[in-house]
Amino acid sequence: MSAVDTTVGITPGPEPSRRRRRRRRAGAVLGVLVVLLGGAGAGVGAVTLAAPPGTGPVGATAEWARDHGLNWLVTGMEKLQYAVDAPSEGGTPAGGIPRAPGALSDPATTPPLAPVAAGAPLPGEGVWQTVVADHGRPAVQVTTLRVDDTHTSYLAGVLRMDPALVRGTLHPGVGEPAGRWHASTSLAGRAGDGVAVAFNGGFKLSDPSHNGYYAEGRTVAPLLPGKASLVLHTDGRADVGAWGTEVGMGPDVASVRQNLLPLVDDGAVNPTCATGGTAEWGSTVGQNAFVHRSGFGVTADGTEVYVAGPALSVCTLGRLLADAGVVRGMELDINPAWVSGTYFHDRPGHTPQGFALFPAEQVPPTHYLAPTMRDWFAWYLRS
Repeated sequence: MSAVDTTVGITPGPEPSRRRRRRRRAGAVLGVLVVLLGGAGAGVGAVTLAAPPGTGPVGATAEWARDHGLNWLVTGMEKLQYAVDAPSEGGTPAGGIPRAPGALSDPATTPPLAPVAAGAPLPGEGVWQTVVADHGRPAVQVTTLRVDDTHTSYLAGVLRMDPALVRGTLHPGVGEPAGRWHASTSLAGRAGDGVAVAFNGGFKLSDPSHNGYYAEGRTVAPLLPGKASLVLHTDGRADVGAWGTEVGMGPDVASVRQNLLPLVDDGAVNPTCATGGTAEWGSTVGQNAFVHRSGFGVTADGTEVYVAGPALSVCTLGRLLADAGVVRGMELDINPAWVSGTYFHDRPGHTPQGFALFPAEQVPPTHYLAPTMRDWFAWYLRS
């Protein structure tokens, strides 16, 4: 995230021929960036460019380039690309509301979410579908909604987990937080046994918003008072809140990942969602408001909720969380290269099968099957 999360994605346009033109132009922009990065070493003093550690899309290369003195180049490229691919207004989702890939035959009985967009819901909009079950009990459910009243052709995904059936773990990346950890950097091999969900963490720890990180008894970045904090307890249950007042350190805390300010508190969206700047909510591609965003929160009964999608503002992300029943929630990472919600079908003895949470997701479901650059979360079936 922040000024380092740079690559904007290809999102649905109002009509196919226009989308094809946008894709060709955006592809050319990325091609120029890669070529320039590949030959830039001689022009950046003693810097030698090489592939960044861990897996990741083109945005990972852009992030790495910023860290090596090429901020001017990446910033220019991202502004050009966002001008090509800014979210369009109006329209309807191509093909309507999709059935969740990998949905189980038994429909979820959870009451549907009301649509964010005005008017009657589209067929299937807001309807929960069970995608991971434990002995017939719904462990993970997902639904799809239009993102707002304006960008009506774009769809966000909402995922809810039953903490009695799944347990969470914070996983390190090979680049952040780096170092040696007991938790794995991927879901390869036995590390993927029983996995149900994986999704991105927060901003870089070096981001100017100063976000804390604690895991396995070690503090990598200081935990700051008032910061929105995703706390995982030793029993695998999650909580979210402002550090030092709503959540805090204790013997049962397994990990803490801080990111920005609380976005939802007591069920209400933070009123600074529309007025706060980069210090409050981070930098986006071209500093535009409507980009890929993700967030996490907990409901009053402890249900754990992850939301992600394209063309989201801080406020619309907060509204999606609140509408899903979240009483305390936070923004996680943003921009297309880093928003990566995936749920899995466990296949004992074989690689788990992953499914993307929302149609415009750019990070493939296989992302967490190899070592990742940045830290991330996974939830596993308890049984």
